[in-house]
Amino acid sequence: MSIGIIGSGALGSNAARAFAAKGLDVILSNSRGPESLAGLVREIGPHAKAGTIAEAAGADIVLVAVPWVHIQAALHGLPAWNGRIVIDGTNAVEFLATDSPDRNEASNPLAAYGIKAIDLGSRHSSAVFSEFVPGARVVKAFNHLDVNVLPEPETAGGKRVLFYSGDDVAAKGAVRDLIETAGFFPIDLGTLDVGGPLAGLPFGTLATLNLVKI
Repeated sequence: MSIGIIGSGALGSNAARAFAAKGLDVILSNSRGPESLAGLVREIGPHAKAGTIAEAAGADIVLVAVPWVHIQAALHGLPAWNGRIVIDGTNAVEFLATDSPDRNEASNPLAAYGIKAIDLGSRHSSAVFSEFVPGARVVKAFNHLDVNVLPEPETAGGKRVLFYSGDDVAAKGAVRDLIETAGFFPIDLGTLDVGGPLAGLPFGTLATLNLVKI
């Protein structure tokens, strides 16, 4: 099984570390090209390699780990997904620059955390995300935890909980297996319409919960 990761920031790099530590082969990619990933790939070790976004998107399971505002650009023009599994690791938030005036916006309850919720109207983020990957089987996962703990799935005598949700039973089963192989404890939240909003940042009831299954 091959795992492609689109995005090499905090989520993409830490997920790659977690997968590679368990002997899973990953293809890392970003908008700057494979050469920019040489140092990260050396650090992660022999189970990681750098590729183009198209190469990462051709893997059996693809984790999309780019900021919400860059999703459309990152996924534009890729070959047909043809039923491959795509993990939506994104959240509908905008990360604010340290000098952004939005960090002092009184109407933004998340300003102190350096983020701003993106208004999607009545839709949840995975419903919108799915439109960017037509023909893919979308599973929501790897989006609710502090990404810095991902390289340590086993802690405090147990396994960190990862929530996942989706509409395709077989795709969910494959992602569940991936979560378990990486050392986490998976919990199925149901369909995208149910589980997506529950685990999605910034307002999901289960968002940011760092649970450990003992």
